[in-house]
Amino acid sequence: MTRENHKNHMNVRELALDILMEVLERGGLSHVVLNQALSKYQYLEKQDRAFVTRVTEGTLEYLIQIDYVIGQYSKTKIEKMKPLIRTLLRMSVYQILRMDRIPDSAVCDEAVKLAVKRRFQGLKGFVNGVLRAIARGKGELVFPDDSVRYSMPGWLIDMWKKEYPETVVYEMLNAFLEKRRLCVRLKGTPRERQRTEESLQSQGAVVEKSEYSEEIRYLSGIDHLEALAAFRDGWIQVQDLSSSFVALAAAPRKGQYCVDVCAAPGGKSLHMADLLGDQGFVEARDISQNKIALIEDNIRRHGVSNIRTRVMDALEFDQESAEKADILLADLPCSGLGILGRKPDIKYRVSPESISELAELQRKILSVVWRYVKPQGTLVYSTCTISRKENEENAAWFAEEYPFEPVNIEQRLGGKLRSETLKKGYIQLLPGAYPGDGFFLAVFKRI
Repeated sequence: MTRENHKNHMNVRELALDILMEVLERGGLSHVVLNQALSKYQYLEKQDRAFVTRVTEGTLEYLIQIDYVIGQYSKTKIEKMKPLIRTLLRMSVYQILRMDRIPDSAVCDEAVKLAVKRRFQGLKGFVNGVLRAIARGKGELVFPDDSVRYSMPGWLIDMWKKEYPETVVYEMLNAFLEKRRLCVRLKGTPRERQRTEESLQSQGAVVEKSEYSEEIRYLSGIDHLEALAAFRDGWIQVQDLSSSFVALAAAPRKGQYCVDVCAAPGGKSLHMADLLGDQGFVEARDISQNKIALIEDNIRRHGVSNIRTRVMDALEFDQESAEKADILLADLPCSGLGILGRKPDIKYRVSPESISELAELQRKILSVVWRYVKPQGTLVYSTCTISRKENEENAAWFAEEYPFEPVNIEQRLGGKLRSETLKKGYIQLLPGAYPGDGFFLAVFKRI
């Protein structure tokens, strides 16, 4: 079959269905499965790629709400349905509720065709009936609670309401459902960043500056990242605004040696290497060869020479490294609740037990890696989550247990970012109140 013919046979709804089956029924990670599918079908038109991305991400984002709506119109309970029919209904309901430009009749017809194509001829009447009833009744939908309204597990909303003011929680819930812009960090001097911007614009990208950072830009209007010369040549790195604060908070000076103990995919290590220039060095470590391969891909593309990688389990003490690091980055495994806007399937995997286990794992790693820091050296602890157990409580525990004191970081993160806690050496960034991911960082000096 020629590529052109294959293109005509590629049903974008069927592709979205296959991606969602992989994530919802087989436990695949949404961002990985989606990226693999879009790489495989690179020849798809820009609007087809956008459709597949939106249906996949949107269905996952609104899953709790979608299942509630299906439950109102289907006599068969959602957990009793055939997996393919369940997934087909979910993605079709997302289109009916959230994609106004697609006629409801077209969504219903396409779903019926897909049910037949996938050999569920006997259920086409059921699929058609449920979807048409939802299309007729969508104007009268009433959601019973915040969990359904914001498509967020109720226990998470309850946890946040105990930890943050209610207005802040609702800002976060709204922010998680907003469309996300692609955020990148530009490397180099102001002049080099200007050249990178011009290159991006010449390839049709819309480039917006961040009011919080000289290095961060938001990109839109692009088809896929790999097509951009600035990406291929290593002048831009996909990195959220929040995560870009880690290297700035560490405040590296020329000639220093930095160890990043859980470095994959390497964004923070690369940022440190950029800031250190040719008079400093970064060792980027992670637990497996697969993770190291991700870092090495980024190093190659970035073209930096002052960074090396090493496979190493952060839980195992490395005697050779004792008191060698001027700066230690400990961006540790966490529940990921700060990045729900980009990886919505996290909210269906996380549990109160897993948060407690991760908080304990973070303490175990910190109890090993602090010994790599020189006296008067710096340790930065960070996570991409918004649970006090993993963040403020662990930072307070660390300062109490080990010979470290918090560092005032008021002057390190640019003038725009303000918080009373910066003087105490940490900041908890919350989506909605601010334009980046939910993120926590704390900076300590070894006494």
